[in-house]
Amino acid sequence: MTRDYEQEIQNRIAFIREALSAAQAEGIVYGNSGGKDSALVGILCKLACANTVGLIMPCGSQRNYREDMNDALTVARRYEIETRVVDLTPVREALINALAETTTLPERALINIAPRLRMTALYAVATSENRLVAGTGNRSEGYLGYFTKWGDGAYDFNPIADLTVTEIYAFLRYLQAPECVISKTPSAGLFDGQTDEGELGVTYRVLDEYLLTGVVNERDQAIIERYHAASKHKRTPPLEYGKGGRP
Repeated sequence: MTRDYEQEIQNRIAFIREALSAAQAEGIVYGNSGGKDSALVGILCKLACANTVGLIMPCGSQRNYREDMNDALTVARRYEIETRVVDLTPVREALINALAETTTLPERALINIAPRLRMTALYAVATSENRLVAGTGNRSEGYLGYFTKWGDGAYDFNPIADLTVTEIYAFLRYLQAPECVISKTPSAGLFDGQTDEGELGVTYRVLDEYLLTGVVNERDQAIIERYHAASKHKRTPPLEYGKGGRP
C-alpha cells in the first residue's frame, strides 16, 4: 500500500496548528540537533507555522560543534527555518562542578545533563516568546525508553511520535531532505563516538520490523523487551498519592 504523504503532511500540519490554537501560542521552538528526527519536526513545524525557531545547543560533545551544527544549519537553510545557537557547554561544566561538592556523578547522570539543559533552554525561549516546545522523539525510541526523562522526553506536542525510525527516513526522502541528514548514522550526540545502535545492541531495522510486523528473533526480542520493561516509568505519569498509582 502506497503511503499518501501529501495527506499525511496536511494532517500533521492541522495537528500542530490545533495545538498552537488551543494554547493561544504565537510560535514554535524546537531543538535542531542536525539529526533525522529534528529535521522532520522542523520541516513540519515550519509548514504549519512561519514563526518557527530551531535552537542549536552544543553541550559538551565536540561533534555538536562540527558535524551536528553543520547538518542542523544545512536543514535550516533548505527550509528557511530561523536558527539560534545556545552554547550550553559552559553551563554543563558549571553544574557538574557544583554537584561535585555534594555527590559523585555516575556516567548515566553525566549523560542525562545535556538533554535536561537543552529542554531548560527550550522552555526559557518558549516562555519568553509565547511559543510551544515541539518534541522530536520517535516511536522506536519511545518503545525502548531511549530518551531522557524530563529532557528530550519533555515537550508540549510531538508531531512524529507515531513514526518509527524507518518511517522517518522514508518521510525525509519524500520531502527531499538534505542527504547529510538521511545518510547520517543515528546518534544522540551525547558524547563523541556514540551511536544509538551501538549503545542499544539492536538495530533500528530489527526494532522497527518488530514494531510494525511483530517479526523478530528471540535474541533481539529479549533485548527490546528488556529495554521496554525497564523504561516503563518514562512513559507513565509520576506517582501521586491519592490517585491510585500509575494509570
